[in-house]
Amino acid sequence: MNETSTTETAAPKPARARNRRGEGGRLREEIITAAVALLDENGDERAITLRSVARRVGIAAPSIYPHFPDQPAILLAVVQREFAELERHLRAAAQDTEGDPRQRLRALCDAYLDYARTNPGRYRTMFGGLWTPTLGESSITEADLTALGAEALEVFATAIGDCVAAGQATSTDLSSDAVALWLGLHGLAHQRAVTRAFPWPADIADRLVSGLAHLKDG
Repeated sequence: MNETSTTETAAPKPARARNRRGEGGRLREEIITAAVALLDENGDERAITLRSVARRVGIAAPSIYPHFPDQPAILLAVVQREFAELERHLRAAAQDTEGDPRQRLRALCDAYLDYARTNPGRYRTMFGGLWTPTLGESSITEADLTALGAEALEVFATAIGDCVAAGQATSTDLSSDAVALWLGLHGLAHQRAVTRAFPWPADIADRLVSGLAHLKDG
């Protein structure tokens, strides 16, 4: 990553008070929070470097190493935190929608699209962007990458299963249909973000959800 980001030319934060014994976890969270702030401010993962994060927290760059072995590990932690936040966002939407499983599934999909719209920089980083770590060249493992988003995807699979149980959907493979639904929503979220002028059908989200979740008419 480019260590000469314009972010790093800003005045450093005053030196951070040393953690008391047993508070090392607090510094780890501060490092992640600083990385998220840099991402929000710059909209670019390249702004997150060991040096820029250290300056934001108010520590020397080597102080990061006991918590993160390299820069990709910091970005992984950022992405993991955001997937957890997305899952909470989805579960909150499901809890706010009582009764009809079809309405609950649609609320989940609306919540997903809302998250992508209101957090464009974080969303892009979560699903690739410029953050494409090469296995074997950093501390990131294949297991780290394949686990990303699994809990959020399970929320969709459960919602589709509830529709099946209520006789509102005909899915016979909840996991695969949850992936298909996510891909459809992801594509729509991406195109809405990059296409400035397109006459989107008013019911495009409904069409996606109905088709990919195998919802019955009605």
